[in-house]
Amino acid sequence: MRVFNYNRWFILLIAIGLVAGLVISFQRYHVESSNATIELALDYEDLLKLAENEGLPPSEVLAETKKAGITSLAVYETTFKKLNENGKAAATSGSEILQRYHNGSLSDPDWSALVSAGKIVGTDVYVTGNDPQTFKEVKEDLLLRLGNERVRTLSVGSSEVLAVKANYENFLKMNLGMPTDEMKAVNAAGFYVIARPSNYTDVTEKEIDAVFDRLNGIKISDIVFSGPQTLGAPKLLNYTVEKMKQRDITLGMIENVSQLKFYPQDGLVDIAQGLDYKAARLYTIPKDEQPKMKLADAVERWSNTDEERNIRIDLLRPYEKPATGLSVMQTNIKYFADTRDKLEAKGFEIGPAGSLEIYDGSQLLRIFIMIGICAAGVLYLSLIIPDFKLKYQYMLFVLITLICVIPLAMGHGNKIRVLGAFAAANLFPTLAMIYLLDKMKDIKRSKNSSFLRIMLLSFGMIIVTSAISLIGAAYLSGILSDVRYFLEIEIFRGIKLTFVLPMILVGIALCQRFNVFDDDNPLVPMNIIEQIKHFLNMKILVKTLMIFVMLALAMVVFIERSGHTAGFPVPGIELKIRAILEKTFFARPRSKELFIGHPAFFIMVMAWLRKWPVFIFGILVFAATIGQGSMVETFAHMRTPVYMSLVRGVGGVVFGALLGFLVLLILELWRHFSSVLERRKNAGHE
Repeated sequence: MRVFNYNRWFILLIAIGLVAGLVISFQRYHVESSNATIELALDYEDLLKLAENEGLPPSEVLAETKKAGITSLAVYETTFKKLNENGKAAATSGSEILQRYHNGSLSDPDWSALVSAGKIVGTDVYVTGNDPQTFKEVKEDLLLRLGNERVRTLSVGSSEVLAVKANYENFLKMNLGMPTDEMKAVNAAGFYVIARPSNYTDVTEKEIDAVFDRLNGIKISDIVFSGPQTLGAPKLLNYTVEKMKQRDITLGMIENVSQLKFYPQDGLVDIAQGLDYKAARLYTIPKDEQPKMKLADAVERWSNTDEERNIRIDLLRPYEKPATGLSVMQTNIKYFADTRDKLEAKGFEIGPAGSLEIYDGSQLLRIFIMIGICAAGVLYLSLIIPDFKLKYQYMLFVLITLICVIPLAMGHGNKIRVLGAFAAANLFPTLAMIYLLDKMKDIKRSKNSSFLRIMLLSFGMIIVTSAISLIGAAYLSGILSDVRYFLEIEIFRGIKLTFVLPMILVGIALCQRFNVFDDDNPLVPMNIIEQIKHFLNMKILVKTLMIFVMLALAMVVFIERSGHTAGFPVPGIELKIRAILEKTFFARPRSKELFIGHPAFFIMVMAWLRKWPVFIFGILVFAATIGQGSMVETFAHMRTPVYMSLVRGVGGVVFGALLGFLVLLILELWRHFSSVLERRKNAGHE
C-alpha cells in the first residue's frame, strides 16, 4: 500500500493564505451589504401607452404608479415617429407636399407659393412645429447632427420651417436629443429620470455639451446609454466622464441576455472606470418571456435577481394582458407594488440605484493567498507522485511562487490572479477528496457494516471534506475581490473546465491508491499505465457499453449547460424544481450538489465500507467530486454576494446530506427485505 505524506510546511502556508482570504472576504461582505438600494423603473413611453390603452388620464396612471413604488422613469431621445404622433412637431416629405399641391388638396397659400417658386424639393423633409420649445430643441439637434449644409430655414407665412436633406423613412427614426418636456413631466410627477441618450456620429465636445445642457435642472438618477456606443465614443469618453462627475450621475450598465457581462456598448467600461465605478447593474425581463410568466413568478424573479446578481436597477415592463379578476391597470399596479413589498421584505431599500464603494483587496494579502495556492499545487503533486523528494518539492515551490508573486508585488498581475483563482477552484476540492480517500483506506471494511456506523461516518466525512473544499472558496473570493469583479466588468474564466478538471485530478490520485479492477486487493494498485492497459483490454458487454455512452452524453450536457452559454435547454421539470427551491431557501442550492454530488458521497461511503465492487466505488468518487467542485465554483460568480454563495454552499451540503441519508435508508431497507425474502426462499426449499 502506497503511503503519501502531507507536507506540514505547505499546510501551514495554505492556512496562512486561508486567513488572508477570509480577511478579504469579510471586507467584501461589508462592501456588498452596504449596497442595498434598488431602483424600480419603467419606460415613460410604456406608462403613456398603458394610460392610452386603458382610457385613463396619464396623470392618474403616473400617480398610481408612484404610489405602487416605482421611483424612476426612463426617458429616451425623441424621434419624429413620436413627434408626428403627439403633434408637438411634424415631419412631412417633400414628395407628399408636391403631390397635395398637384391634386389640389394643398390649401395653404403660403405653402402653395413655395411650391410655385420651386423651393419644395421632393427628396427633402420639411419640419414644422406646434410647440415652440420642442421645435427649438429639434432644430438644435438637427443642426448638430446634419450641419448647416443639410438643414435650411424657410419662412412659411409667420412660421419657421426646416428643410432637411434626408431620407424620409430614416429621418422618422433619427434620434433628436433628450426631450426636456418629457423629463420635466416625469419630475413633476415625483419620479427621477433615467436618461437614455445615444451617441453622435464623429461626436464633438459641442454635441456632448448639448446633451448635458438638456439635463440641467432635471433630477437624474442614472444615465443608461442607448445604442451600440456610449456618448463620446471612441475619442471623447473622458469628456463624458467629466460631465457625469459634475452632476454626480450614476452609470447604468445593462446586463446581457446571457447573464454574462453587459449589453455590448463601445466605451462602457472606460466610462465606468473613469467614474471610479459609480455604476449600477440594470436588468429587465426579456419582452418575449414576461408574458408567459405569472405575476408571482415575475415578482420572485426580481427578488432573486437583485439578491443573486447584484442588480440595482430593475427596469420593469407593464403587462399587456390582465391577470384573472383584474383589469390591465390593476394587474400592473399589483405587479409594481408586490415587487416593492417583496424587495423590502428581503431588506432592500427602494430609491435611486446604489453603487458599490471602491474596493480593491490588499495586495499583500493577495500575495499570501497566491503563496498558499502555489503550496497547494506542489502538495497535490506530492500526493500523486510516489517518492517525490522533499528538496525537489521545495525547489519547485520556490520557482512557481516567484513566477506568480512577482507580478503581484509589482502592482500588476490581473491575469495571474485569474490563473490563481482557477487553480484554487480546482485544487482544493481535489485535495479534499484525496484526503478523504487516504482516510478511507484505513477504515475497517465489512459486508455487514452497520447502517449506524455508515451514517455517522458519512456525515462526519462530508463535513470535513466540504470544509477543506471551502478553503478554495475563500481563496477564490479573496484573490478576485474588487469592484470590477462585483460589477462583472471582469469575470472568472474557465468555468466549464472547472467542472471537469477536479474529476481528472482526483482520478489520477484514485489510481495511485486503489486498484479499481481487483476487488480482492483494492489497496495494491497497479501503476497508471498498467491500469489504462487493463481498462483498454477489458471485455465489455453491450449493456455496459450503453451505460458508458449514456454517462458520456450526460457529462457533455453537464459541461455544456454550465456558464450561461449552454446549447442545451433546461427541462421544464427542472425549472419547476428550481422555482420551488428558490421559494423555499434563502439561496437555492445548486442542483449538481443537491441531487448528484452530495447524495453520491453517501453512497460512496457505503460502497467502500460494505465492499461493493471497487469499480463502482471509483465511479461514485467521481460523482462525489462533482458536488465538491460545484460548491467552490459557486464562488467564481463574483457578482453574487459572498454571503449568499456561502449560504448556498452550506445549504447544499446540509440538504444534500439529508437526501443522501434518505437514499442510504432506501438502500438499507431494500437490503433488509431482500435478505428476508432470500431466507424465506431458502426455507421453502428445505
